[in-house]
Amino acid sequence: MKRVPLFTILCAWLLSLSCGSGGLTPQQRADRFLEMYDGIGQKLYAVTSEAYWKSATDVTDQHVGERIGAESAMAAFSGSRYVIETARGLLASKAELDDLTVRQLEKIMLSAAEYPGTISETVEARVKQEAKQSAVLDAFEFCAERRGESCVKTTTPNEIDNILLDSRDLNERQHIWEVSKQTGPALKPGLIELRRLRNELAKEMGHSSFFALQVADYGMPVDEMMRLMEGFQTDLRPLYEQVHCWAKYELAKRYSQPPPRKIPAHWIGNRWAQAWPGLTDAVDLDDLVKDKSPEWIVKQAEAFYTSLGMSPLPDSFWEKSDLYQLPPDSKRKKNTHASAWHLDIDKDVRSLMSVEPNFRWFETAHHELGHIYYFMAYSNPNVPLTLREGANRAFHEAIGDLIGIAARQPAYLKQIGLLGKDAEIDQVQWQLDEALNQAVVFIPFSAGTMSFWEHDLYEKNLSPDEFNERWWQYVGRYQGVEPPSPRGEEFCDACTKTHISDDPAQYYDYAMAFVLKYQLHTYIAKNILKQDPRNCNYFGNKEVGKFLSELLSLGATRDWREVIREKTGEEVSTRAMLEYFAPLMEHLKKENAGRDVRW
Repeated sequence: MKRVPLFTILCAWLLSLSCGSGGLTPQQRADRFLEMYDGIGQKLYAVTSEAYWKSATDVTDQHVGERIGAESAMAAFSGSRYVIETARGLLASKAELDDLTVRQLEKIMLSAAEYPGTISETVEARVKQEAKQSAVLDAFEFCAERRGESCVKTTTPNEIDNILLDSRDLNERQHIWEVSKQTGPALKPGLIELRRLRNELAKEMGHSSFFALQVADYGMPVDEMMRLMEGFQTDLRPLYEQVHCWAKYELAKRYSQPPPRKIPAHWIGNRWAQAWPGLTDAVDLDDLVKDKSPEWIVKQAEAFYTSLGMSPLPDSFWEKSDLYQLPPDSKRKKNTHASAWHLDIDKDVRSLMSVEPNFRWFETAHHELGHIYYFMAYSNPNVPLTLREGANRAFHEAIGDLIGIAARQPAYLKQIGLLGKDAEIDQVQWQLDEALNQAVVFIPFSAGTMSFWEHDLYEKNLSPDEFNERWWQYVGRYQGVEPPSPRGEEFCDACTKTHISDDPAQYYDYAMAFVLKYQLHTYIAKNILKQDPRNCNYFGNKEVGKFLSELLSLGATRDWREVIREKTGEEVSTRAMLEYFAPLMEHLKKENAGRDVRW
């Protein structure tokens, strides 16, 4: 990507400031300001995104340094005193501005609050600290075996995940689970400093904490968001208790142990117990794609969207993305967390993945391309640059997760040849697999553990001496899971989740997305496909594509509550999710008869 010299950008900016605005109406002044903001902001954003991309796909000191420089320039612009004072002044005349203008100005103020130029030294410190934190995470080598102080055997996140999925040896499982937590102590000091810097910046702009700043994107205060998260869990708790009870008895049988009240974390095939894979025998999902290449998996994900009438991915996506796992002997290090990128808020879309031939990556590829197609849909002339994002942040995840549901529907898997046309499907077992791996067990982690821990981190300024204790309190309370052995404050198990450092104070987005996706999916299945939501097929249906395209192309131009009411006929609610899993609930009540479902 061609770089625009910062000097040229700043000159253009200063020139725009010299233009008088006397005699103009508030709307005319706002139009002039937004034209300037978009013109400069998009160029800076592209430069910053490219630098960030390099630092994530090739972790070197040079690329980290370039990222710091680019982010500093972006922060200097978006959080400048001029931007803040102008936007604030225009919003004082809100009654004389059209709705789209007000929405843009409010987004600009939220963006400015991330990097307010009124305390530029703190902004600069945050940018540097975040880049360093990401570099520690991206370049970290997990040590599977030590001799004295030396590491003689390293392992990768994918290898850790595979052992936790396949091993039946509890000693091996506990060891590799503990290995997976090695990043915590390395990241804890940086998180402490980041918390201080992020909170200072948010308070400068009138927010109670960095957490409150992030929640403001939803147009609601913190206490309302936390009530919503607690409500999701209260609604789903009876179903989760049945899933948890069934799972702990199955795991106890597998490991020849007495059933515990809380499930030991290393018994579960996921590092954070946010999904519980490998417990059902509905179908060996990994077996469905074991003979497929990583390239086939990504291409099939694209084919899903084009079958709905959407455009093929641009050539630049395939040329610039980083989609596949690096070879073991590669000297290049990259971030292993799947992500989608919109580098210029227009046509440059990319994805960072490490695709392997298993079903997790099959679903992930469909999910990540959901983000890409969302980017492409709202990059249209009707959506101003500052509103080229989801209706709220959760909408992006909701669309990715919605396609994740669609990608695991038996009818779809049969149509594309992964399941035989005459394959017998045990619908209850299939639902149980979905509950364990895609839905029910995730809500206590996302709406509970992660959201409440980050709330306490920022809103309550949680003491570093309580990081791990509070983390495991929430894991126990919401997930019914406990560590295999005591975890003191020398660890920071929360820090091992990349979002704590790289995507902070936003994990409730995922919980909201899971609820929204079942609302959207149920509507599509019942009202467009006229099929059972538990076994329907989006593939090839242009009406589904039209429904999704109309939803995605709005970007953030309308209030998200209004959009969800219009598209589904109801407020955001767990109703559709509970309806979807009603057959499973009845099945598990019978399975768990006589067992104590509490922990």
